[in-house]
Amino acid sequence: MMIQTERLTLSHLDETDADFMLALLNSQGFLSYIGDRGVRTQQQAVEYILDGPVKSYRENGFGMYRVQLRATGDVVGLCGLVKRPQLEHVDIGYALLPEYFGQGYAIEACVAVMQEAKEKNIHPVVAIVDSNNGPSISLLKKLGLRFHSTIQLTPDDSCVDLYR
Repeated sequence: MMIQTERLTLSHLDETDADFMLALLNSQGFLSYIGDRGVRTQQQAVEYILDGPVKSYRENGFGMYRVQLRATGDVVGLCGLVKRPQLEHVDIGYALLPEYFGQGYAIEACVAVMQEAKEKNIHPVVAIVDSNNGPSISLLKKLGLRFHSTIQLTPDDSCVDLYR
């Protein structure tokens, strides 16, 4: 699976992405706004990839994708669709390494993923976001999503805003 945009390539993650995943999952933005996944070693990163995105590709036909710059091949982040057991609908998610913030990569990747959802007849697509994450809320609004409600995915999680 591969999606190309003007500047990006989105493709399936695999075990070779462990170093990137380890860096992303432990970046300050990820920890602050998405959460601590407890991934601290390369082996844990491999297991996270296999048990998350790779499993989702197999079971759902979609998942989180590696986002790379077409010009250099540098991996800048993740973007994709997730089917969470706690949500009725598929949600879109993304995360970038901090050095790639503010360059339009997130919206470019999200627009491509929303197009893929449309082509696969996945509707509606929702999103969850920390209410303090202004840049992500702005991006969701650009995608045409609007605030729907505040939810708690599990009793142990903080509340998040659901956009639809």
